[in-house]
Amino acid sequence: MITTSKSEYAPSRRAPRTGLEVRLAARPDGVPALGDFDLAEVAVPDPAPGQVLVRNLFMSLDPGMLMLMTGESGLPMPRYEIGEVMYGDAVGEVVASADPSLGEGDLVVHRMGWREYALAPAGAYRRVDKDAYPTPSTHLSFGLVAYVGLMDVARLRPGDTVFVSSAAGATGSMAGQIARLKGAARVIGSAGSPEKVAHLTGKLGFDAAFDYHDGPVVDRLREAAPDGIDVYFDNVGGEQLRAAIEVMNVHGRIAVCGALNRQRTARPDDGPGDLLAVLGKRLTIRGFTLGDHLERAAEFGPRFRAWLRDGAIVHDETVIDGLAEAPRTLLDLVGGAYTGKTVVRLAS
Repeated sequence: MITTSKSEYAPSRRAPRTGLEVRLAARPDGVPALGDFDLAEVAVPDPAPGQVLVRNLFMSLDPGMLMLMTGESGLPMPRYEIGEVMYGDAVGEVVASADPSLGEGDLVVHRMGWREYALAPAGAYRRVDKDAYPTPSTHLSFGLVAYVGLMDVARLRPGDTVFVSSAAGATGSMAGQIARLKGAARVIGSAGSPEKVAHLTGKLGFDAAFDYHDGPVVDRLREAAPDGIDVYFDNVGGEQLRAAIEVMNVHGRIAVCGALNRQRTARPDDGPGDLLAVLGKRLTIRGFTLGDHLERAAEFGPRFRAWLRDGAIVHDETVIDGLAEAPRTLLDLVGGAYTGKTVVRLAS
């Protein structure tokens, strides 16, 4: 069941003896299926010296998790291993601590999602402010990813025309809004349905948007950007990357954040397109991961909170209840079922 993000943060003081976790059951051959996941109930031990036990409240679901399942070469993060618990961003509450750096009731973020309880050395967690956002799940926002992609990788300049693919998703919706706030003259987004297109222009402030199913992407992009584009925030690859290269102005910059095209089909078509155009226009194409830019978090956090407080940015969120629903939700997410950030509520 899909709900809205209006949950209350109410710390629990007792943990049961068992908790659920999701493991990789099999290495997918092509597009993953539900049979590739295994839901297991396990004992929850007490923390040993130096360890902290966390009750997860929310976990993030991200399209890139499918590539960790298939175990493609060249990934920026360790692949999921068969029989082992999957991982991902989560926010939770400390329920037992054997380390003085964290205490019971602290709110922390970490990389041990896909389980109801996380047990790890204290250094695996980062304490966050309980009162920073109305719901703890906002700590899982991809706003920082969008910010560094635009500012550090694509070197966004005031007056730029910006194109964002998968613009109704967790990262794309942030990228389009931040581009506008940082001085872009025109922001264009692509999405996979008329409803999402209307959402981009009607709620998120995009100047133009189109459904990538409606004919060749290069034609739709030229219509939306008759004077070309200067920055492309790429979440997809494939046809949309090739279209961006064709429509891009001289000295344009492309920040490659994701590869949804590879995750949606067993036979992806994700080549970069006309490399002669890249040469002739002197374009920059650069991939990135957040891990290379974590120093930006201290600067971005207060700015993001101010934008949210002032209503300058919209943080869309889809909340699914229960770890058992996470595998199906991940597959639906990659298929384009949701808008904004998708999280699973594990506890209230």
